[in-house]
Amino acid sequence: MTSAARCFALVPCAGVGQRAGTGGPKQYTWLGGRSVVARTLAALAAVPRLANTLVVLAPDDTQFEQAAPAYNGWVARVGGSTRAATVGQGLAVLRGRGADDDDWVLVHDAARCLLQPAWVERLIDGCIDDEVGGLLALPLADTLKRATADGRVAATVPRTGIWAAQTPQMFRLGLLQGALLQAGSDVTDEASAIESLGHAPRLVAGDIENIKLTWPGDFALATRLLETR
Repeated sequence: MTSAARCFALVPCAGVGQRAGTGGPKQYTWLGGRSVVARTLAALAAVPRLANTLVVLAPDDTQFEQAAPAYNGWVARVGGSTRAATVGQGLAVLRGRGADDDDWVLVHDAARCLLQPAWVERLIDGCIDDEVGGLLALPLADTLKRATADGRVAATVPRTGIWAAQTPQMFRLGLLQGALLQAGSDVTDEASAIESLGHAPRLVAGDIENIKLTWPGDFALATRLLETR
């Protein structure tokens, strides 16, 4: 690992957002006068320690430039059918643009558009000297229930030591690329791939407002949160 390692952001933006009920990719939904993805990218652009941001789009994407007209970072239309495939393709693009194995990659959900630059800085501070890397996350406060197939409680799951993963998730390019290749397409976040190699990513305190827009009600909540800023 080199002391001159750079930090890059990678934003997988190839999903269709079927659960959001927006009638199209949720990242292009308008929220308070701007698209979701434009808000996400503006927050990343305000982090001085990020050398550049790469947005990974679906090969047939025709909406991005109109949805994020102010964005002047890197774009690659190489997204895959899963998040892991999209991130993996994005890592290859970063390597082709000069990123090295030791450089850090901060993978962030396009749909976490309430991101604040200070949270990204907190993650970088917490991981820049770490051997593995880590992610923003929050200790879980709610009681967890495991459900049966017919919608009844099967068991109560102890919440001690349980955290809800957020993004960005920050790992060395070489380590993450190898982890994703080994873990396959079923992993739902980058930390899971790193864990599959036997590593333990660092948990860095996130923020309750760093929500991922997934369900229709999330957009109403995000609108209210924006109005209070």
